[in-house]
Amino acid sequence: MSQMSVVSGVPTVVVSESVRFKAACPDCRERFELAAAALRLAVGASRRTTFYSFTCPRCGTAVRKPAGERIVELLTRGGVRTLRLHTTPQGC
Repeated sequence: MSQMSVVSGVPTVVVSESVRFKAACPDCRERFELAAAALRLAVGASRRTTFYSFTCPRCGTAVRKPAGERIVELLTRGGVRTLRLHTTPQGC
């Protein structure tokens, strides 16, 4: 599925383009598989601000679901684009 490679001394994960994730829409209740490119992962400072999102291919609803540590690991390894949310300390 994935392999490790080293480019310029930095390890990277090479992910197959065929990686797919099972998902479901809470609105239309449709179940489907999505490619990594169809998902987005946001990692915040807490559980409340860490989530993944996608658009339901059936009804077009924007879906946002919480992502625990295991989900974050699986999505990251699967090549899902990740946004790291940072807060600026007060006084900066």
